[in-house]
Amino acid sequence: MQALSLAILAFILYLAAASWQGLVLMHRASPQPLLVRGLTVLGLLSHLPLAVGLFGHDEPVLPGLSTSLILISGAVVLVLLVVSLFKPVLNVAVGVLPLAGLALLLATGLPSPERAGGLTPGIALHALSSLLAFAVLAIAAVQAVLLGLQNRALRQHHIRGLVQALPPLTTMERVLFELIWGGIALLTLSILSGFLFLDSMFAQHLAHKTILSLAAWVIFSVLLFSHHRLGWRGMRAVRWTLGGYAVLLLAYFGSKFVLEVVLGR
Repeated sequence: MQALSLAILAFILYLAAASWQGLVLMHRASPQPLLVRGLTVLGLLSHLPLAVGLFGHDEPVLPGLSTSLILISGAVVLVLLVVSLFKPVLNVAVGVLPLAGLALLLATGLPSPERAGGLTPGIALHALSSLLAFAVLAIAAVQAVLLGLQNRALRQHHIRGLVQALPPLTTMERVLFELIWGGIALLTLSILSGFLFLDSMFAQHLAHKTILSLAAWVIFSVLLFSHHRLGWRGMRAVRWTLGGYAVLLLAYFGSKFVLEVVLGR
């Protein structure tokens, strides 16, 4: 019951922060980054006890769906807060924070079976880099959605509203590719550490995650190479970013959802 109360409180705070930033995008409120960050920090403080409580359990390398949702949603929020101090990505909160809150609420209603497993330093490196890679690329995906909306508005000669509220198009694109570079670096570290420190990255319970993670790595790498050498940008960059993130989402959550929710295993 306490877990549900904390999840509800975090969801409300995340939703409040996202709503204010949404009003800013619609020109119905003045920008208040300190307010948005403050509400987000309070939400994260409500989120944190649920994440810390997980470390009392003997979780494996491949944790259950509820554990993954709690840890990953918290990591996404934390990364957003940190990155927003250096890059103009606070508008991403409009999409990221409500999803993080919903993920947390969902996680409190799902079983989290205990399994045997140890956490060596090498495995900890793999887990942490996987977590951060997903978080950074989640922010990149929402940034891509905003960039796509901005591109469409400009093509339709709508220069008010969202276009005025967002940073210039060139800044939005630059930040998107900086996020992808950071995400691909962390994803590379995750994959390499997995091959080094896990018994077999292609074992039955890890094969789907390995294959899909490698596929996402290829998609993002092709995008970065083509942006650098062929000048890919605009809606093509948006589509490739969202496609790569969709594959990564399946890698992290697809089989967990099927096995634990659909099949009840």
